[in-house]
Amino acid sequence: MVLNLAFGAAGMATAFLFFRFRGTGVQISWKDFVHRYLSRGVVRFTDSSTSCVHICDMQSYLWFNIGSVDSFEHKLEVVQQEMGLDSIPVLYTSESDWTVFLGVLPTLLLGCILLFVVRRGPMAGAFGGGLKGIPFRMSKSKARIIEDRNSVRFKDVAGCEEAKLEVLEFVNFLKNPSQYQDLGARIPKGALLSGPPGTGKTLLAKATAGEASVPFITVNGSEFQEVFVGVGPARIRDVFATARKIAPCIVFIDEIDAVGRKRGQGNFGSQGEQENTLNQLLVEMDGFNSSTNIVVLAGTNRADILDPALMRPGRFDRHIRLGFPDVESRASIFKVHLNPLKLDPLLNLQSLSRKLAALTPGFTGAEISNICNEAALRAARHLNQWISTDDFEQAFQRVIGGLEKTQGLQLSEKTMVAYHEAGYAVASWFLEHADPLLKVSIVPRGKDLSYVQYLPKEQYLLTQEQLFDRMCMMLGGRAAEQVFFSQITTGAQDDLREITRSAYEQVVQFGMNKAIGLVSFDLHQQENAVTEKPYSEYKAQLIDQEVRSLVEAAFQRTFQLITDKKKMVEKVAKRLLEKEMLSRADLVELLGPPPFQQKYSYEEFVEQPEDYEEGISLPDVEKSLDKNKGDEE
Repeated sequence: MVLNLAFGAAGMATAFLFFRFRGTGVQISWKDFVHRYLSRGVVRFTDSSTSCVHICDMQSYLWFNIGSVDSFEHKLEVVQQEMGLDSIPVLYTSESDWTVFLGVLPTLLLGCILLFVVRRGPMAGAFGGGLKGIPFRMSKSKARIIEDRNSVRFKDVAGCEEAKLEVLEFVNFLKNPSQYQDLGARIPKGALLSGPPGTGKTLLAKATAGEASVPFITVNGSEFQEVFVGVGPARIRDVFATARKIAPCIVFIDEIDAVGRKRGQGNFGSQGEQENTLNQLLVEMDGFNSSTNIVVLAGTNRADILDPALMRPGRFDRHIRLGFPDVESRASIFKVHLNPLKLDPLLNLQSLSRKLAALTPGFTGAEISNICNEAALRAARHLNQWISTDDFEQAFQRVIGGLEKTQGLQLSEKTMVAYHEAGYAVASWFLEHADPLLKVSIVPRGKDLSYVQYLPKEQYLLTQEQLFDRMCMMLGGRAAEQVFFSQITTGAQDDLREITRSAYEQVVQFGMNKAIGLVSFDLHQQENAVTEKPYSEYKAQLIDQEVRSLVEAAFQRTFQLITDKKKMVEKVAKRLLEKEMLSRADLVELLGPPPFQQKYSYEEFVEQPEDYEEGISLPDVEKSLDKNKGDEE
């Protein structure tokens, strides 16, 4: 390193001295040469290839360009005869011409700098050290072999028991292959973990690395994408070559959609390189048999865009879907994240986890972890000794609605927002299939001017009546504005967007419209849906007309409901202006008990006995793992 720096410094010093102290001379014209310098001095003609005359003049020299030596001598002879001068001797000398060297010097310097950067700079560190004579040795993969097996275990993964069972079988096979091979069974070669973001795909892979007593190789799918041709396939080969050397092992490819997208989507250079990388991955996964004891796990949020050849049996035999956790799974996840926290001694971990799980429908594991962390941060910010229920409530509101704004609204805007939210509350209170209302607030949070918390019942099938009631509920705010103020505002923008989406789904996708019929068009999943519609222009106009009629019918029903319950809406609005936040108990006091007595889903879950244990029983595979672990001990 020191030697290279010394050579570089010496080269730059030499170049600086050369350009600083070299003589450049003074350029003159032929006329100046004839009238001012021809009668004195000695003309010294340099190398003929330069076509340049140098004239000695004291300490410096003068020069001018000529066509050739013959033409110069002829012109010089004519001038001497005209001026009556004696023949002036011309001294010819050969001098080095530095112009060629000066032309290539910047290129040489740039090449030296690039070579130095490649050999000693950051790129060399990315290639695993010095390049040892190979300038672009990039085929080495960036895969890491996990050695720390005490960070995350299966007990730290909750809410995905079925997926955990699937992965446990892979781990058990690698630990005890004879248990399966004696019966003639063949373990699947790979498993694809798919699902929405935050559902625990990467966490499950980390737990697999912590539980498995075999090497665990992890790599990101984007690390196979480079601008250089052939780097991606070379890295794929290197990963599997490493896996074969240390087999039995597990290879985990996170975000595999970076290299596993469907082929034939374009002819660009990057697309062609991605297809070459995918082809190499297909060959490697199907190029080894089960006797090599290599299991490939992969995670993605977009399983729908993966190539069918990658999804077929023989490569990813099992597709493990991790969806949104239900209320019992959320309770298990809360118990995992609440366990290391310093809770109020009056709080029961079991009861608190069930209550928080019931209040967070549709939350993922990552969002649940964020709520627990926000509660701990709030308690620490207020210098509390432990975390209380109020900390969890404020953390939940911050995660859902955002940070509470300190600047308030103007009185007219605040009044409009209060009546808007009162319309929501009354509409959801008196509609049979609307989601139960838990809390309503007019305190601005994040980008919203108000905050409403519902507790939707967890169900997978919705009827046409349920969808229609939900549309009416979302139109409660707009109807209240028109009833009380005879004008509308922009506050219902998000509601209108959701209503439009629901109406189009009912008409176009769910087959719930008689005029359109029992057809379904998944427009949002088609790439050319805007320019290539699967129906005629008449059908498109009919769809728009039916959607508009459905939305108009929902608004008229809500408008009539708000008109009939006008006094109740006004009571709720005035109480909101007074307290800024109303709970379910406040709504019962103002509106009375709901006319449709439906027990909340969270009540059914929270009221379970204290000794209730959620989750599934210990599977046989996990029992087998525990038994084998005991035998090893």
